[in-house]
Amino acid sequence: MNRRLRFRDLQERGIVRNRVTLANWIRKQDFPPGQLTGPNTRTWGEDEVNGWVTSRPVASKPLLPARRPRGRPRKTQSQPTA
Repeated sequence: MNRRLRFRDLQERGIVRNRVTLANWIRKQDFPPGQLTGPNTRTWGEDEVNGWVTSRPVASKPLLPARRPRGRPRKTQSQPTA
């Protein structure tokens, strides 16, 4: 039988940290929307959550090239010549 996961279960598994991120994932990253099982309770099927997690990319994002500092360069103190 497919176990139902609450938000706390998602946190304990390290899938999500807060509700704002979860809402963004539902809107933009195809995270399963879950099902309202009570007036203030949303649950997700364990199989659909595991399927979403396994479909995520494994590689990290590519590093961006180093940016040049903005503004004028700082004046360096010149050493007196003897």
